[in-house]
This record gives sequence, structure tokens and C-alpha cells, in this order.
Amino acid sequence: MPNPQGQPMSTQAAAPTQQGPDGAVREKVAKIIQLIRPAVQSDGGDIELVGITHAGEVQIRLHGACVGCPSSSITLKTGIERNLKQHVPEVSAVVAVD
Repeated sequence: MPNPQGQPMSTQAAAPTQQGPDGAVREKVAKIIQLIRPAVQSDGGDIELVGITHAGEVQIRLHGACVGCPSSSITLKTGIERNLKQHVPEVSAVVAVD
């Protein structure tokens, strides 16, 4: 189907706006999260990368045993955030989203 300029419209969905300034940052963050996930999974939980804001805030979703766990905030800040900031300088913070 053409757009108003007569050009064919793409059928692909647009990239999420929370991806940040470029896909390279998201790739680096995703790589570090994949390295962290086995430790989280060994305790019955899981983490999912939701997005990254232009300000460098990484948004993750906690799953399984992490949901409602009193230690999840410690894991989030001292484990996940510390590792991401150490390996990806563009990361300013890590927050859990629903």
C-alpha cells in the first residue's frame, strides 16, 4: 500500500522508541544480561531486557522467583546495575518495570 508520497509503505514494525541512541548499546547490554541470566535462573528467576531510554536507563522485567522477592532490589542494583555500568559506560541506571 503506498503512502501519501506514492512510495510503498513498509510492513515491518518500527523499532521501539526505548532502544536508545543506537542498537550497539542495546546489543552490549543484551550480551551482559545473557551472561548474568544463568545466575538469576539458578535461583528460580529470570530477567528480560525491556528497553533502554535515551538517558541510558536500562529497563528490565523480573520473572519467576524474582517477582516479589525481597532480595530482588539488591540483585538489581549490586548485581545487574553494577555489571552493566562496568561493561557498558552508556548505562546510567537499571530499573525494574512491570
